[in-house]
Amino acid sequence: MSADATDGQVTAAVGFRPEEIDTAAPTRAARLKWVIVVDGALPAGRAVNAAACVAAATSPAVTGLLGGPAVDAAGSEHVGLPWAGCSVLAADGAALVRIRERAAASPDVFVADMPVSAQLTRVYDEYLEAVAGQAPEDIAYAAVGLVGPRNRVDRIVGRLPLL
Repeated sequence: MSADATDGQVTAAVGFRPEEIDTAAPTRAARLKWVIVVDGALPAGRAVNAAACVAAATSPAVTGLLGGPAVDAAGSEHVGLPWAGCSVLAADGAALVRIRERAAASPDVFVADMPVSAQLTRVYDEYLEAVAGQAPEDIAYAAVGLVGPRNRVDRIVGRLPLL
């Protein structure tokens, strides 16, 4: 995945081709798998926040991830959700670092992460400054999200438990 430095727009490098989108099939039939791995030691509110932030960063970056809107019996529309599913898993901080490293080095895997410093600041520019001041090996993560070929994602996350 790449972002244009001038406007922040994301160019998808990982996604579903239109002919692969089958909303009638079980989620396990999808070629790509989406997982979000959250630091299991976080309090519930911070864990949910981290998962939501990583999901928000993922959905516009991965083509074909969201299904069409659902319409209820009264005709009200409900926004499209991920048709291929998303598992939210738990790991410790050290495992999150390893997962992010392995995923970032893996071809065809989209990675969205949330450094811990994002939850320690209330101003986005302060978050950017905090990350800029850290060496990559010193960054701790609250959550890491991956989308990629099912077998590759499974090898990266192993048998982590659901959060």
